[in-house]
Amino acid sequence: MPSFRFAMIRIPSFFAMKYLLIFATAPATDAMADDLPKAETVLGAMKRATTFYRTHLSVDGGYASTWTLDPVVGKTEHKEGPTVFSIQPHGTTTVGLVLLRAWQATGEKEFLEGAIESGRALARCQLSSGGWTSSFDFDPKFVKNYHLRQDLDAGEKDPGKRRFRSTLDDNKTQSALLLLLELAALPETKTNQEIQQAYAFGINSLIAAQRSDGGWPQQFEGPADPDKPVLEASYPKTWPREWPKENHIHFVTLNDNNLYHIMVVLLRARELTNSESAIESAKRLGDFLLRAQMPEPQPAWAQQYNDKMHPAWARKFEPPAICTTESLGAAEALLELWVATEEAKYRDAIEPALTWLESSQLENGNWARFYEMQTNRALYCEADTYLVTHDDSNLPKHYAFQIDGLDRKIESLRKRLATTPEELSKNKKPKRDPEELAELARSLRGKVRNALKTQHHDGYWIREERIDAREFVKQMTVLSEYFRTVR
Repeated sequence: MPSFRFAMIRIPSFFAMKYLLIFATAPATDAMADDLPKAETVLGAMKRATTFYRTHLSVDGGYASTWTLDPVVGKTEHKEGPTVFSIQPHGTTTVGLVLLRAWQATGEKEFLEGAIESGRALARCQLSSGGWTSSFDFDPKFVKNYHLRQDLDAGEKDPGKRRFRSTLDDNKTQSALLLLLELAALPETKTNQEIQQAYAFGINSLIAAQRSDGGWPQQFEGPADPDKPVLEASYPKTWPREWPKENHIHFVTLNDNNLYHIMVVLLRARELTNSESAIESAKRLGDFLLRAQMPEPQPAWAQQYNDKMHPAWARKFEPPAICTTESLGAAEALLELWVATEEAKYRDAIEPALTWLESSQLENGNWARFYEMQTNRALYCEADTYLVTHDDSNLPKHYAFQIDGLDRKIESLRKRLATTPEELSKNKKPKRDPEELAELARSLRGKVRNALKTQHHDGYWIREERIDAREFVKQMTVLSEYFRTVR
């Protein structure tokens, strides 16, 4: 088994800054140099952060989601301990990706080494079905409960009672594949068999698990049944108003943007490797989304579909319904596919969904997450009992039954629909115009100064009095993009 690289240390805490979203690239002009944080200062902060993470928090390249401060102990969504690490964001996959971006921005090899370490950690805990679970632990007592790819390679074909099912929930398998893809496409890793084999096995397993209708279940065990019928989505005549306690992991699931994240991986695979199987799989996924779009009066999408292609129950607070966030995710996936293929059918399905979203805004300016099929009345679940209701006065606190800010997302989609695939592709590329670049650099100054100010001298950042992988990803993104602007 791999050796653990983990230090127990004592660290004073301080309060976290609020979360910010950062998007920018490009160099600044010489005229601005005296007004900007120095490139060497920024690079030093990036190196301190990376050294701390690799030295004190890494479990052979794996990272938890958060860590306590005194002593440092890692925590994931479901487990806590000195050797546990997270697969789902934010954790190993996003930390590895941001280290890769830091290397691409700076050329400093320690960032690439850190990213490769994370990729190797993912390779070592890859399941025999080709994907990943939510978290892992290299402790032998934990490992023995799983049937891994390395067990398959060793000739152990039967998993027995060991866990081997891959999950697409919460961007787990997708984000792991994305990091491995980005690494595998580099000239620097062409001879790294651990990375190359893990990515190849993972992407082939994902595509093999695609259903005949083009969708994916929430979890998969192996290749899909090729004889499943291909159906159009429709409204059921009736549906149970109480949770039927049915296992939903085999339903095609849009929840948590599962299918959107798959689309991202497939289109990136085509971009980096020119994979025909990836683009064909992406088109099949796009065609599934077209079939899954509900007919009038609600031309949008459900959270999950059963084998009859009816919207179905998932957990006890997720009734069959037409859903706002999932519909936006489906629209984003179709938009990305339209840009990649220029096939108008993928674009044409988006407009009716946006019109439905706009018409479904509540009087308080928010949107419900769930809307009753055909009546379009907002659906909720009561706190404690979880009975389905139209009343929003007594809702569970752990789930967002109402959502704000969708108007901005709808507006963004409409603006992109109004342009061309060529222009949208162009907009994704780094800016080159000197005036635009100078303005982008100026826009990052405050965020960079804040990142430098709030960084502990040992290199980490705090969120809610814990070391937090989300903060690392956010602040390293700021610093990497800024360094690219001024170097």
